[in-house]
Amino acid sequence: MQKSIERIAGDSEGVSYEFPVFRFAGSDKTAPSAYLQAALHAGELPGVVAIDTLMPMLSKAEAEGRITGNMTIVPWANPIGRAQYLYGDHQGRFHLGTRTNFNRGFPRLAAPDVALLPMHGTVDQRLKTRLLQLSIGHDIVLDLHCDDEGLAYLYVHTSLWPAMADCAAAMGVDAVMLWHEDPDGTFEGASIMPYQNVPADVARLDRRVATTVEYRGILDVDRALAGADAEGLYRLLVARGVIQDQALPALGSFVGPSFFTGIVAPLENIEMMPAPRSGAILYDVKPGDRVTKGARLATIVHAPGEPDGRTEVLAPQAGLILTRRSRRIIRAGEDLLKLVGDGTSADARSGTLED
Repeated sequence: MQKSIERIAGDSEGVSYEFPVFRFAGSDKTAPSAYLQAALHAGELPGVVAIDTLMPMLSKAEAEGRITGNMTIVPWANPIGRAQYLYGDHQGRFHLGTRTNFNRGFPRLAAPDVALLPMHGTVDQRLKTRLLQLSIGHDIVLDLHCDDEGLAYLYVHTSLWPAMADCAAAMGVDAVMLWHEDPDGTFEGASIMPYQNVPADVARLDRRVATTVEYRGILDVDRALAGADAEGLYRLLVARGVIQDQALPALGSFVGPSFFTGIVAPLENIEMMPAPRSGAILYDVKPGDRVTKGARLATIVHAPGEPDGRTEVLAPQAGLILTRRSRRIIRAGEDLLKLVGDGTSADARSGTLED
């Protein structure tokens, strides 16, 4: 394993940011290569501790000569967001200087060629460029995130499904959300869209993996979950031929005889459920619950103590509760939860679901 330090100059003199990059050299140049990064939203830590738990497994495989494909690992991809605090509260989702989400505004390339990347811009833009320089060219690109409170799920471009069903099975996720447009420039979009208009022998979509991994909720940071997530990442790397491990049992199936073992749905089926009033949330459902149309999902207490001080929020269609807010205070118009409906949402959104 080789460790290097990446440094990104700040937007003012005397300020810079750095983050470590770990590389494992594979023994077979034809084997698939992999890039893993965590905490692009710097306060989302399940992926960080998963990689921390995975690293000894990779070092053991390296010592035993079982790494066939090159690997690049970035355990904490956003040193800018990691350093941002406002009145004691960590702010890792948006760059305070530009007010831009750290997972939006990645360069959109016409082909997977790092020479096409811009080399200028504000510090957050230059960080995004550097992350793409590190990742483009790898067959497997995993961007490890988490939701607020939720199940484990993947975002997958339609061109990679169902070929990526083995990855969903390896990681043991509960759901897969399929998307086809990326107008906002996410890291995942920047990783897969350049391969959409190139020859098939360059795109090699049958062996390509590009996904945003949502590891449950922001508070789900503990040893047991980190161990399970690390094992899932390891199983994926073995299943795709980056690592050899004959002792690993065969994968189960994510897509089964009844079509789904896990939940697979287009992004357009997700109901975001904006709050009709501001106030305190009393949830009736939790992630993983199956609901019927018209079921009460939550009550907003907007005028406590008054006879008409509560407003109920009902399910617009039947489906599965994927996520909900961890904070119980909400403003009118903010999203209460993600409901994966059995059909298309009347408020279907293309691209990213949230700011």
